[in-house]
Amino acid sequence: MKRLLRTFTILLLVCISSSCSSSIQKIEHLFNEQKYEDAISDLNQYLFFHVTDVKALHLRARSYEEIGELEKSKADYERIILIDDQYAQAYAGLGKLLFDQKDYINAELKLLRAAMLDSEDFNILYLLGRTMIMTEKYKKAEEFLRMATKLDPDYAKAYYYTGMALAFQGDALGCAGSFNAYVSREPDNLVGIYNRGFAYMRAGYIEWALEDFDAVLKEKPNHIEAMAQKGICMTYLGDSKGCELIQTAAKKGSELAKAQLENCFT
Repeated sequence: MKRLLRTFTILLLVCISSSCSSSIQKIEHLFNEQKYEDAISDLNQYLFFHVTDVKALHLRARSYEEIGELEKSKADYERIILIDDQYAQAYAGLGKLLFDQKDYINAELKLLRAAMLDSEDFNILYLLGRTMIMTEKYKKAEEFLRMATKLDPDYAKAYYYTGMALAFQGDALGCAGSFNAYVSREPDNLVGIYNRGFAYMRAGYIEWALEDFDAVLKEKPNHIEAMAQKGICMTYLGDSKGCELIQTAAKKGSELAKAQLENCFT
């Protein structure tokens, strides 16, 4: 009888375990289908019986975040940390919430903790690099962004922000190289092309810069900053028509062009 009872108990536990696994898979499917409110409803029921399941709490925190219930998302992340203070994604989640709220100093602290716990997570390193640009720690930002690109070499925007970090450090050539890597992955992105042109100009590659500003103006003829930059490049190359372009950009409202007008009349 005892043996039979023990066998029944084991079978019951196996069934419960299987049911829980199936339930979580169903909830993950709802999340991936962007049915966040349905996922939350099922997670509420699941967590009533499994109050310390940090993966379920993480999934609910992400679901709350997706529907804009940020305080509830924050509460779940904080609850995860109380249960398991080594759970990197909870710190990362809090860091992202703080970043979106423009609280960059506190976001950096949370993301640093997340990176210490999981130094192989691309999203953590990438967001930490972006956050450190906002806190003006440009060299460290560059380091974390380069670590991120090693994990995912094809993610274009990591090169874009690396270029920004290098630009703030005054490394015009390195900046141009990073924006070149960005544009090679997103060739139709005019912001990247414009920034690469600006970096080329700062590095002294005027002809290459001129090509980039021309490419921007071909798609957006009224891009007044590209117009001003093209005019400046032309004056560097001794083309008097550059001043005409600067004047046109100034009339259209470019502050950069207005600042350069004096050089056209000296």
